[in-house]
Amino acid sequence: MPLFQYKAIDASGKFISGSLDAGNANDLELRLEKMDMDLVTFKQKEPGADLFGRNKIGRRDLINFAFYLEQLTRAGVPILEGLADLRDGEENPTFRDVITGLIEAIEGGNSFSQALALYPKIFDSVFVSLVKVGERSGRMNLVLVDIVETLKWQDELLAKARKIMMYPAVIGTLVLTVILFMMIFVVPDIMDAIVGLGGKIPIETRVLMATSNFLAGYWYIVLATPFAVFFVLSYFYKTSSKARFKLDGMMLKMPILGPVNEKIKISRFTRYFSLMFASGITVLDAISLSKAVVANAVLEDGIDRAWQQISEGSSISEAFKNIGIFPPLVVRMLRVGESSGQMDKSLDNVSYFFDRDINDTIEKLEPVLQTSLMGTIGIIVLWLALSVLGPIYDTIATIDF
Repeated sequence: MPLFQYKAIDASGKFISGSLDAGNANDLELRLEKMDMDLVTFKQKEPGADLFGRNKIGRRDLINFAFYLEQLTRAGVPILEGLADLRDGEENPTFRDVITGLIEAIEGGNSFSQALALYPKIFDSVFVSLVKVGERSGRMNLVLVDIVETLKWQDELLAKARKIMMYPAVIGTLVLTVILFMMIFVVPDIMDAIVGLGGKIPIETRVLMATSNFLAGYWYIVLATPFAVFFVLSYFYKTSSKARFKLDGMMLKMPILGPVNEKIKISRFTRYFSLMFASGITVLDAISLSKAVVANAVLEDGIDRAWQQISEGSSISEAFKNIGIFPPLVVRMLRVGESSGQMDKSLDNVSYFFDRDINDTIEKLEPVLQTSLMGTIGIIVLWLALSVLGPIYDTIATIDF
């Protein structure tokens, strides 16, 4: 259904703005009437956030949603009543409208999982599948606990990564800005003065002069190139399966960051695989659904090949060993899970080991990045100093006082 942005008046006469899914304008008006609001104006818009990302539904919103819903279901509150309580207390108007849509879908005869599936950009296939398992098994509160823990783990991991990258990004941007300013506006005057001295110009100074002349003449190309490369790669990544496969493979092979990225994706896969297996989903269905969280074409291709081998009768451990992508630890724990009949616990051990290894690596990465940044800045400053002061010193040394 299309998403409409509306302005309405509530029972107290207060203007309310928000967004809501509806089949058409009449459907929108009827839905607002159920919320004790009268429609004033509306327009259709794309689902998600506004121009500046306000009211965006993020992972924190999903964590709070699953947590409070788990608390309510644990206390015996029916899903509909729990969703109504969440809607009334939700501050994000976009998410409040989504919860309203969930309530209306359930009242219209859909199950909770079917209602969630109406919003695929917010609730992914894994989220919906786990809720469906909770409905079938009658263990909704336990499934919601697992969802909350998984979302928290992802959020904490991303927070650590952002924290580590923030300092190098800010300092690097400032230093590059200063260097570009010097190259374009300061260095040319200095180079003219050095040439006027008439002395011999060393190779490092000639390189600096050429670099400065290029930046002064084509600075707009230098600034536009990173953005152009990003958009071109993004376009081919979205439109070409071959390009996506190659780029994802390069991401896994990047120095330092590549192994961390691979462990994060494998940890997510084993975590969801374990969660679904423990919830009663068949192995093949669990693998298919868990593949969605990997978000890497190379790993997805390997999982597809493993799925095919398992469907043809191979054991889980042998199938993942044959594809040659997953580390030996994963294969070993899969074999242990098969022999012991505790596949979910074996996969949890893999996730635990990788999570600890990822946290240790990320913590060690911060000083490495800072040291590399300082070293790079030092080399650039040394080059500038030698290029400018070297010819001046040589010229002064030839003067007979």
